[in-house]
Amino acid sequence: MEPGSATLWLGAAGLGAFHGINPAMGWLFAVALGLYAHSRRVVLLSLVPIAIGHAASVALVLAGALTLGSLIDHAYLNRACGVFLIGWGVWCALRGHRGQPRVGMRAGFAGLALWSFVMSSAHGAGFMLIPVLLPLCAAAGAPGLASAGHALPVGALALGIHTFAMLAVIAAVSTVVYDRAGGLGFLRTGWINIDLVWSAALVGCGGWLLLSAR
Repeated sequence: MEPGSATLWLGAAGLGAFHGINPAMGWLFAVALGLYAHSRRVVLLSLVPIAIGHAASVALVLAGALTLGSLIDHAYLNRACGVFLIGWGVWCALRGHRGQPRVGMRAGFAGLALWSFVMSSAHGAGFMLIPVLLPLCAAAGAPGLASAGHALPVGALALGIHTFAMLAVIAAVSTVVYDRAGGLGFLRTGWINIDLVWSAALVGCGGWLLLSAR
């Protein structure tokens, strides 16, 4: 597929939106900070370090994928990443994301960014972008191989689109919850197990890569 393929770019944005919906990616913590400080402004300001930490985590994964893509045949890389994503998804489902790092309500921006980085890494957020990144970067480089020089701008643009979509969704969800849903009280009746949905998405992305490998 061509680098300008609408499907792949929409995929990067869609995954950003999906990450934004997941409370573990930050909106739940942003609302809690706002309620603690009795400030809607704190809710919105906390989204900046959350987005920075998430983007840094995803960027490391994308950098690794770009590096491997310049050295390994695209089909082999697809298969390896597919197996890894399926294994990661199964591990997350069985482990249940226990042992997550805890950050107090007095966390500064640096601490919040670090928390977001660790959480995004632990949840394998960057790995979900691999099914979108590999076709984009392979098309930007030589046939069958992703050229790092050509793929870097494409990867950076995909990361920017992904992060912007995630930030927009987190901002919308956190402000709605803070303003209209009575804070976090709705979680007692409206909560779903998003961890299982997340694990299923990881497995689905891995299956997509295995099926598309050729």
